[in-house]
Amino acid sequence: MADIPDNTIEVSNLVKTYGSLTAVNNLSFTVKRGEIVGLLGPNGAGKSTTMRILTGYLPANAGSVRICGLPVASHPEATRRHIGYMPENNPLPEDLRVSEYLWFRGRLKEMPRAKLRARIDEVLELCDLKRNRHRILGRLSKGNRQRVGIAEAILAEPAVIIMDEPTIGLDPHQIIIVRNLIASLRGRMSVIISSHILPEIEETCDRVLIINGGRIVASGSPADLRREMFGHTTYRVELAGDTTRLAADLTALDPTLRLSGLGELGPDGFATATLLTEAPEDLGEKLLLGLPARGYRVRSLGHAHPSLEDVFLAATRRSWDARLPDQKPTEGASRAPLPKV
Repeated sequence: MADIPDNTIEVSNLVKTYGSLTAVNNLSFTVKRGEIVGLLGPNGAGKSTTMRILTGYLPANAGSVRICGLPVASHPEATRRHIGYMPENNPLPEDLRVSEYLWFRGRLKEMPRAKLRARIDEVLELCDLKRNRHRILGRLSKGNRQRVGIAEAILAEPAVIIMDEPTIGLDPHQIIIVRNLIASLRGRMSVIISSHILPEIEETCDRVLIINGGRIVASGSPADLRREMFGHTTYRVELAGDTTRLAADLTALDPTLRLSGLGELGPDGFATATLLTEAPEDLGEKLLLGLPARGYRVRSLGHAHPSLEDVFLAATRRSWDARLPDQKPTEGASRAPLPKV
């Protein structure tokens, strides 16, 4: 992939309207080569519309999209050669067998016959579909159909993979398989994923883009977004010792540490302390080494950071609060537009 630029996806000032509804509103972002990016947002935020524009299936009203350096608007066929796309409701022919379908799709992608057969075996193994290779697509469960869609998306080893809700309908075992599969693409393919399953995004993605009202309202790694939204990290530590001087000892360990709460002493002499810090780095090792050095016995230390769900809710709430009063939803009304865009 020596000819692939560092930014495999470049979106600049993208706008898409449906009549009076602005689905995508001056959207700009990039995805680096080999990066896995999660696209989050409430229903109607503009995620699906953005993905359709990226793949060339939907034209934008304004702005530009470049895939591997090529403009999608003027070179739709060339850019699609660099993209593997799995839509949310993945349409599959009902009467083909799994291996037949993958062969058909591979030939459409102009994969050489000599390479295609081995590549089909490889993606069937990666997607845990080998025992289903001769099954008819119309008789597969929804979970297996989802995995066939992922196998087709990665079949030609494109530089960019775009997945809309790839784990919808999967059981926990299948979700783990898909998560590990996506993680295995890191560094080799750029992946952009839209999903409502926030823990999956947090565990899989290097960076998260949160969209609301067609705009990016927050962007960064999950850790960066926590600091941006909440400004602190929380630790909970079970310890025994002279807790009357704990606040001073914490300040001595790190000036940013402060004691937020202290539970009652248990019969075993241990209490749970809640600590806050604005420090960007992890202070876990400093606490584990510093507290015993000051006479405390530490039984456990936990990193109680806000979840990605907390970050998502804070970012979307902040975006609504920043709007003019006449743009905000009325009391009791849904914050998201009804059409799925």
